[in-house]
Amino acid sequence: MTGTHGPLNAFLDLRRMPVANAELGPLAGLRLAVKDIYDVAGYRTGCGNLVKFAEAHAASSTAPAVQKILDAGARFIGKTQTDELAFSLMGQNAHFPFPVNPAAPDRVTGGSSSGSAAAVAGKLADIATGSDTGGSIRTPASFCGLIGLRTTHGRISLEGTMKLAPSFDTFGWFADDIETYETIGKLLLGRDPHQHPLNRPLSIRWLDAFVAGPAEAAEYARMRALAATVVGEPKPVEYVFASFPDELYWCFRRLQAAEAWNQHGGWIISGERDLGPGVEERFGFGRTIDAKTAQAEAARRLAFRSELAALLGQDGFLVLPTVPGPAPLVNSTAEQLQAYRERALHLLCLSGLSGFPQITLPLGSVDGAPFGLSLLGPPGSDIALIRLGRRLLDTARKA
Repeated sequence: MTGTHGPLNAFLDLRRMPVANAELGPLAGLRLAVKDIYDVAGYRTGCGNLVKFAEAHAASSTAPAVQKILDAGARFIGKTQTDELAFSLMGQNAHFPFPVNPAAPDRVTGGSSSGSAAAVAGKLADIATGSDTGGSIRTPASFCGLIGLRTTHGRISLEGTMKLAPSFDTFGWFADDIETYETIGKLLLGRDPHQHPLNRPLSIRWLDAFVAGPAEAAEYARMRALAATVVGEPKPVEYVFASFPDELYWCFRRLQAAEAWNQHGGWIISGERDLGPGVEERFGFGRTIDAKTAQAEAARRLAFRSELAALLGQDGFLVLPTVPGPAPLVNSTAEQLQAYRERALHLLCLSGLSGFPQITLPLGSVDGAPFGLSLLGPPGSDIALIRLGRRLLDTARKA
């Protein structure tokens, strides 16, 4: 692997290998790009790290979730760049030229599914796989003006996938049209186990308060008003969780980092791995989480999951900003990116901690850069959220 190719730095520069796909099917004729944490037969899985790539052997089979898309007729066109070991949120891997955000070239793509989002937003691919552990589908989808669903945890197989934090890891995909998005959703998810209609929109004031500034707040209010014309005005609810927002944020951070260290720590300390800035520190933080701390945070997580389930019930869903606003500028300082990351994770961690599905929809923009609105539903309501998203996007197109 020598780097990336193409105008957006989305695809890895790899020797092309034939990858079989069905000639007919609901996705026939569509181009599929695959994030480089998923095995594709004949290719090495590099996970955004040059040492990992050098040590890897070519995969003998393709990850089952990816294979389902190929079996439906999609055509594999290449592997896409990922943030290093999928442990970042901004789309800036120190080992490669950064992917370009086609919707806002002066801003980051978001990560870790950075190349996949750039490929779809730039019309280089029709579908691209990604993953969401802490926000790696929802964030780049919001930043690049795409649809992105964090699926119910455990609902789609992650066999043939690099693990980061297994109790948070989920399979995801990008598309820029809701028809294709729903087709893939039905293919991978089948029928929702949650069969009750979602017709009770809710909002939580402290979530809404995480938007970054006046322009972002005004655009979020506009998106919410648009959503209200379709699903009804969200009912504001007071704080209903035993843990405060910062406690939930740190619960996510500690559990994710501890699991990441358990997965990769042995490999990291066994040789020179040349981890990039930020990634090295996050793994180092995971190394410091002791068993007692992890146990306490796991108990907090279980309590939160029960509280959120009780709030949503059978028919409720949350309306919330996906992230604080449009993507940070590419030339932001490390301190500015970290401040944005922390603010974003206060919003993103609810779906991760609960395992409940959340979809982001490209409904807004600030200063010409995309800004997504999210819907978070009960476990197993993934297809229902996609269909709610279709209604909102159809209304937005007509407005």
